[in-house]
Amino acid sequence: MKPLIFIAATALLATAPARSQTLVDPSKVAPEYREAAEKRRAEQLRQRECALKADLEKVLPRDRTAFLNHCLDAMAARQ
Repeated sequence: MKPLIFIAATALLATAPARSQTLVDPSKVAPEYREAAEKRRAEQLRQRECALKADLEKVLPRDRTAFLNHCLDAMAARQ
């Protein structure tokens, strides 16, 4: 039984922690892809802003997707 626990503990410690997607840095992208990278960064910032609003308003996980979609649509309508 002890070897099984040891193997399981080793497997858990060997896995890499899950990280969120990092923001795209347009300055580190080839010049031909820079415009697309700038658009992607702007979209990521909008998504993060809406996620922060959801956190501040304490939106339930079951309602989070609808809240984020509504927030992103409202931001797009303002532009």
